[in-house]
Amino acid sequence: MASEYPDLPAVEPSSPLLRKDNDIAFPSRTSWRDFLLSEVDSDHATGPLAVFCFMTGFIDAISFTAVFVWCGFQTGNFAQIALAVARFATTREVAVSIADQQALLSLVAFNIGAFSGRIGDRVGAQTRAWLISGTAVQAALTILAGICIQQSGQGSIAIGRGEPTWTTSLSSLGLAFMAASLGLQGIMGKRLNTQFSTTVVLTAVWVELVADPQLFVRRRVRSRDHKVLALVTLFAGAVLARLLLRVFGAAATLGVGAGIRIFVAAAWCFVRSKGDGYTRLWDREPLQDASELDLTAPEPPVELPSYGAVSKTSLTLADNARWW
Repeated sequence: MASEYPDLPAVEPSSPLLRKDNDIAFPSRTSWRDFLLSEVDSDHATGPLAVFCFMTGFIDAISFTAVFVWCGFQTGNFAQIALAVARFATTREVAVSIADQQALLSLVAFNIGAFSGRIGDRVGAQTRAWLISGTAVQAALTILAGICIQQSGQGSIAIGRGEPTWTTSLSSLGLAFMAASLGLQGIMGKRLNTQFSTTVVLTAVWVELVADPQLFVRRRVRSRDHKVLALVTLFAGAVLARLLLRVFGAAATLGVGAGIRIFVAAAWCFVRSKGDGYTRLWDREPLQDASELDLTAPEPPVELPSYGAVSKTSLTLADNARWW
């Protein structure tokens, strides 16, 4: 028919789904690499960071209940080591107590865990790849700690201040794994640069909270509310861990903590990305054919045949077929 009407304009397909209009915006599919290397928006990471604070109280409650040593609050351990040095200088005691040894072990392991967080600086401290893998490593360290405590066969609750229950090398290794996991968590929280601080040492959060000029304002204040949330979740974690210790023991409680950390690792996939909103793997590519989309194309408008002069500009494909 094209040869019979050489002067007719080109006819577009009747279905708009078969056309490739430039003004139709389709979401583009994101590759796994781009998804994992996208940086999260730290302003929308409140949930995972709150759970980080929860795990600080959770882990510290386990270690302090057994050996009166902190895995996250290293200021107390450092002061305890200083007291041990002063005691040695004044009394010339050669023997070092188990509590002092474990405080030093916790401090060293914590710093090793924090130092390993420098790997994230190379990958990207705020990328999903690092946040997911780093949290997964925390979960693995927690599992290893639980295995060590289980294999040591020692109790979970100390009888008195001077009688810690974890006294063997295997249980001390479990303590080191716990401290290293919080050290890694601390540096990951610090790199996100939020009101949760390091999610480990919250003394500075207390100071900033009580000094906040909007402390008593009766409306939502992000800086104040997030600090309160950090303190509340840490408190809740310590309470829950102590309750679980009494019923299940340290090894099972650490297993619960590992499960929570695995959940947080998965949660990083759903945190909003910087700039372009949510980066999704399941977005569709632009469609090339109407059969790819489960939609019905709108029917073309019905035009009455003209028995007079035929306008070239208004002639449609249906009219061509009718006149033919």
